[in-house]
Amino acid sequence: MNLTQSARDYLTRNLTYEDALPTQMPVYVNSVAYLFGVSALSALGLLVLTGVVMSLFGPDWYHVSNVGHFFNSLHFWSVQIFFFAIVLHLLTKFSIAGWRDGRWKTWVVGLLILGVAILTGLTGFLSQTNWDSQWISVQAKDAMNALGVGAFFNTMNTGQVLTLHVIVLPLVVTALVGLHLFFIRSDGSIKPIPRKRAR
Repeated sequence: MNLTQSARDYLTRNLTYEDALPTQMPVYVNSVAYLFGVSALSALGLLVLTGVVMSLFGPDWYHVSNVGHFFNSLHFWSVQIFFFAIVLHLLTKFSIAGWRDGRWKTWVVGLLILGVAILTGLTGFLSQTNWDSQWISVQAKDAMNALGVGAFFNTMNTGQVLTLHVIVLPLVVTALVGLHLFFIRSDGSIKPIPRKRAR
C-alpha cells in the first residue's frame, strides 16, 4: 500500500481545482452569516503571528518592553476576536443547520476546533508568568486532579504549560482548521434552508 498514492487519489476524488480555488461563489454566500468563519480564520492567523514573535523574544520582552506590550496586547485582543467570531460562526451555522447534506464531518471538526481552542486559551492564561497565573494554575491543578488527568497534565509545571500553549495545541488547532477547510471546499458552501411552499 502506497500512502502517497492513496492520499493523492483521495484528494483527486474529493477536491477539484474549482473547489480548492473557486473564482465565483453562489449568491447566497453574499451574507453576513458567512463572514464569521473568515473573521475567526483571520484572528487565528494574527494569533499565530504574534505568538511566534512573543515566543522568540520571551516573557521578559513582552512584560517590560513597550513593543513587547504591544504584541502582548495584540495577541490578547486577537484571542477575544477569535472566540467572538468562532461562537458567532457556530451560532449562524447552527441556525441554518450546517450539518445537512452530509456535512456532519465539517460540523464535528468545527466543534473539536472550539474545544481545543478553549484548552489552548486556558493554557495561555497560565503562561502569563505572574501571581495571577500562579493562582489560576493552582485552581486548574485541582480541576485536573478531580477529572483524573492530574498524573498526565501538571498545570504547576510552567515548562509543560508553555509547551502545550506554544507548540502542541496550536499545531492541533491549525491541523483541525486545515481539515475543516478541506471539508468546506470539498462539500461546497452550505445552502440556506429551503422555504416550504404555501398550499
